Amino acid sequence: MTSITTTLDAGLTLIRTALRRVLVANSRIGHAFKKWMPEGLYARALLIMIVPMVVLQSVVAFVFMERHWNTVTRRLSTAVVQDVAALIEVYKDYPQDKDRTTIRRIAQQRLGLVVDFLPPGDMPPPGPKPFFSLLDQSLSVQISRQIGKPFWIDTVGRSNLVEIRIQLDDAVMRVFAQRSAAYASNSEIFLFWMLGTSSILLFVAVLFLRNQIKPILRLADAAESFGKGREAPNFRPRGAREVRRAAHAFIEMKMRIERSIEQRTAMLAGVSHDLRTILTRFKLELALIGDSPDVDGMRKDVDEMHGMLEAYLAFARGDSGEHAQPTDMAAALEELRSDAERNGHAATAVFSGLPVATVKPAAFKRCLGNLVSNAARYADSIAINGHRDHRWLTVMVDDDGPGIPQDMREEVFKPFLRLDSARNQDEGGSGLGLAIARDIARSHGGDITLGDSPMGGLRATVRVPV
Repeated sequence: MTSITTTLDAGLTLIRTALRRVLVANSRIGHAFKKWMPEGLYARALLIMIVPMVVLQSVVAFVFMERHWNTVTRRLSTAVVQDVAALIEVYKDYPQDKDRTTIRRIAQQRLGLVVDFLPPGDMPPPGPKPFFSLLDQSLSVQISRQIGKPFWIDTVGRSNLVEIRIQLDDAVMRVFAQRSAAYASNSEIFLFWMLGTSSILLFVAVLFLRNQIKPILRLADAAESFGKGREAPNFRPRGAREVRRAAHAFIEMKMRIERSIEQRTAMLAGVSHDLRTILTRFKLELALIGDSPDVDGMRKDVDEMHGMLEAYLAFARGDSGEHAQPTDMAAALEELRSDAERNGHAATAVFSGLPVATVKPAAFKRCLGNLVSNAARYADSIAINGHRDHRWLTVMVDDDGPGIPQDMREEVFKPFLRLDSARNQDEGGSGLGLAIARDIARSHGGDITLGDSPMGGLRATVRVPV
């Protein structure tokens, strides 16, 4: 019983090992297949259509060639060998035709063959067999079956002729026959069949797939533009039913988002109007009271409340209602530099690449302004560097301040979060400067990251697609 259990365990172990190897092999094959597969839907769809078409045509052409042309070749070879056998019978039965003119005449005029007689033993050694030996094999089988004498054939020496030599009793009969009389050539037809039909079907597939892929690309462009805060005015559902359904779903989602933003903006407008009215009433009442230390403290509280209200509304409002348009980023960075210098900071601004980028001007300026203000609050020197390539607009704001610890660089972007040791505490503000900046960058399809600056302080990097 113990030996049976041991044997079963060993068998199960072998089965598990084999299955594990099969799974590993399948995984490797799958990875290799994914590596060589194209990434685009257009190329994959072409492969899905072309590969089965070529395989099917190859199988059909091969079967047709094997079934049809092989049969035709065997029949043609049989007919040629029958003619040669008939000439041999004439040669034997009419010995009075010593110069063989009658046989030559009958062969040339009636059978389309050129016959000659050589001295006995004039048989060359066997030559190399052709790669596709269908004709050579058919002739050899038929000569052995119908004539039964030593022979030599050459099917590759001359392109349009086939040479046959038969060993007779007193001579060697040499026969030249047209290749077309003994062999049904199929290479030209096969190539024409494959290339012709494949080219036509490929052309039709390319035209069809281009029209099917275009609506998907338009949908992707519209979604990308909406993610960057831009409009796609000429977009409308097109293409197949499934693509139109996805396009309609995208349009409905876009309308719901825009409606939600409009409702939020209208609500904030009402709230801001009511609260500003109350703050304005407070200011008037404080102005009528007169000057005193208590009144000055109340005025300071009212001003701080007004600033906090404006910050909250700016964060909640975001960049709604503003449309993206080409903006000179070099001029925008120069304006930020001038503002920083007017506030008593040493600042530089450098921009490289094409300066015009499509952004929401006021919102993007607010984003960069918040970063520069954050740097100016804690540093003496500020460096603003911008760069634009064919894909991205990148702006880096460096300073020589104390910086932010690495484990807190994501925390400072949280709205309404004020950390005493972080640089977003705004010193009496709302703690929304960096949160507003990141919200604007992400509404453009980009983001903001924080890192170490070469100047010794903090580097804030804004990167948005163009």
